[in-house]
Amino acid sequence: MAERIILLPGDGIGPEVTEQARLVLVAAGKRAGLEFDFVEELIGGCSIDAHGTPLRDEVIEACRGSRAVLLGAVGGPKWDDMPVDVRPEKGLLSIRKALGLFANLRPAAVMPALVNASALRPEIVEGVDMLVVRELTGGIYFGEPRGREGKPPGPNGEKGTRRAVNAMAYAEHEIERITRVAFEQARLRRNHVTHVHKANVLDVSQLWMEVVDEVARDYADVELAHQLVDSCAMLLVQDPKRFDVIVTGNLFGDILSDEAAMITGSLGMLPSASLAEGGFGLFEPVHGSAPDIAGKDLANPLAAIQSAAMLLETSFGAKDAASAIREAVTFVLDAGHRSGDLLLPGETRETVGCRRMGELVLAALERD
Repeated sequence: MAERIILLPGDGIGPEVTEQARLVLVAAGKRAGLEFDFVEELIGGCSIDAHGTPLRDEVIEACRGSRAVLLGAVGGPKWDDMPVDVRPEKGLLSIRKALGLFANLRPAAVMPALVNASALRPEIVEGVDMLVVRELTGGIYFGEPRGREGKPPGPNGEKGTRRAVNAMAYAEHEIERITRVAFEQARLRRNHVTHVHKANVLDVSQLWMEVVDEVARDYADVELAHQLVDSCAMLLVQDPKRFDVIVTGNLFGDILSDEAAMITGSLGMLPSASLAEGGFGLFEPVHGSAPDIAGKDLANPLAAIQSAAMLLETSFGAKDAASAIREAVTFVLDAGHRSGDLLLPGETRETVGCRRMGELVLAALERD
C-alpha cells in the first residue's frame, strides 16, 4: 500500500528543490520496500495568490491524513508589504501550531569536502557535528498579548505614539517535552546537551533552567551544560566543535540554528525536521525561498534531499535508505560537483544546476 506524503513546495526555489527531493525519496524508498502517494498542496505566497490566505484549513486536514509532510520554502518580496498576520510566513507558523510540531531538529555537520567552504578557518570547523533542538510552538512567536497601537508621526511634525508588544511565555510542560527530545537525541550522539538561555534577565529563562535541571536527573548518562545565549553565539564561531546537542526556546533557536548552519558553508546544505508527539513530522530545508534565483535552475537541492533522508529515517524507520541518501550526497561532493552557493570566493570551477545536482545524487544512489 502506498504511503501518503503531502508536498508543500511553496514559493521561490521551493518547487525546484522539492521536486529533486521527491525523486530521490522515491528511489531511496524502493530500497526499503516503500511506495509513496504524493499529494501537492499550497502554502505561503502562492496560497495567498490563489486563495487569499497563506494556509487553508483543507491543507491542514490533508497533512493530518498523511504519514509525513515535505515542504520547500515560503515568502518573497512580492508579499513583503502585507501585514504580519497574513504574510506567507504566517502559513508556516500556523501549520506548526495546528499539527503540534513542537520539536524542530536542525543538524549542522561539516562535510569533509566542504571544510574550505566555511567562512571560518578549516581547523575550527573540521569535524563539527551538532544538532540544534528548538522549541517550535511556544515562546515569543505565539505569546499573548501581542500587537500594535498608536499613530505614526503627523504631516506637521507631530510625534508618533506607536507602540508594539510581543510576549514570551512558556508553560512547564512545553519546556519538559522539548528537553526530553534533546536528551534522547544526545543519547544517539555524544551524550552532551547544552541548554541555551538568558536566565540572568528573563523570568522565562529561569523557568527553563529549573525544568531542564529536573529533566536531566532522568538522564544521568548525559552531561548537561547551561550557556547564556550571547556567549553561545560567540562560541559557535570560536569553538563550534564543543557542541553536541543544543536545546533552547523558539526565538533563540531560530537565530542560533541559522548561525550554526552558516558554519557548514551554506544554508543550502542543511535539512530539518519538525516533529509532533507520536512522531509525525514535517521536513524542510533550512534555507529560504531565494526569489532572486527562482526559476533559473540555480538552487542547491541538497538540503531538501537530506530533509527527505530525515523523513525516511524518522517517519518510516528506514535508516539504511536514509544513510544511502547521505552517502550519495557525500559521494557527489567528494567528486567535486558544486552548486553556485558552495563555491569559494574567487573559485572558478564549473557549477551544476538544481536538476543536474539531483540527477547526480540519483546516479550515486543507484551506483551499487
